[in-house]
Amino acid sequence: MSGATILDGKALSSRLLAQLRERVEACQARGVTPCLAVVLVGDDPASNIYVRSKERKAAKVGIATRDHRLPATTSTQALLDLIASLNADDSVHGILVQLPLPDGVDEQRVLLAVDPRKDVDGFHPDNLGLLMLGTPRFVACTPQGCMRLIELAGVDPAGKRALVVGRSNIVGKPVAQLLLHANATVTIAHSRTRDLEAEVRRADIIVAAVGRPELIRGEWVREGACVIDVGMNRVDDGGSKPKLLGDVEYAAAAARAGSITPVPGGVGPMTIACLLANVVTAAEATCS
Repeated sequence: MSGATILDGKALSSRLLAQLRERVEACQARGVTPCLAVVLVGDDPASNIYVRSKERKAAKVGIATRDHRLPATTSTQALLDLIASLNADDSVHGILVQLPLPDGVDEQRVLLAVDPRKDVDGFHPDNLGLLMLGTPRFVACTPQGCMRLIELAGVDPAGKRALVVGRSNIVGKPVAQLLLHANATVTIAHSRTRDLEAEVRRADIIVAAVGRPELIRGEWVREGACVIDVGMNRVDDGGSKPKLLGDVEYAAAAARAGSITPVPGGVGPMTIACLLANVVTAAEATCS
């Protein structure tokens, strides 16, 4: 189909997890077992699957997890009380509040309540601000995974045109900052960008994180570009189960790109591996 290098996030995440195992053992030798507290409110099926995957991989590398599953009727105040207790618990190094939260829960208040030193998702304004200054404590997990995949492709962002499609606080804005710190010339495109095709055509690096299936057409991708597809869009095509599509038209893009991530198997596995890396970093700070 193409000569594009397929950026295997599963294989790269496995290597990262093996390295984490060594770091966890070093912490344990100093009397500290890295611990992640997971807070899941409600019964969202996708969130349940994602949390189970995180906990399985944490166990493989020796990270302890504490599971706090709360009903969808949980109040904002009850959730804030739980987070306060986790903040005060020195044996907990990372706190993950699984999003989305149910309607009626003040998501912003909850995220702000997490101690920035335990904010292993990298969503707290303190951590986003440190990232902007170029002195990050924790980098949001998906953007961190994107940068590792760009490195795997053998692409140095310095001096290259990088296009980020999407401007969320979770992916778009943080990955744009990381690319900027890596000396790329960065453009952020979004729903009001007038000529997305023209922006894509001139980009050496494309990070697609807009959440619209195959928005970026393959013929727009310039020859040799590095394409990182963050999209995970479930589309009903009449089959027995929804089809999973990225934000990029994969086959046509792979025919032109120098390197590209598959969906699934690209960015997704790296997100979890980078989350666990942040937990270990938080634990190391307490035993240094």
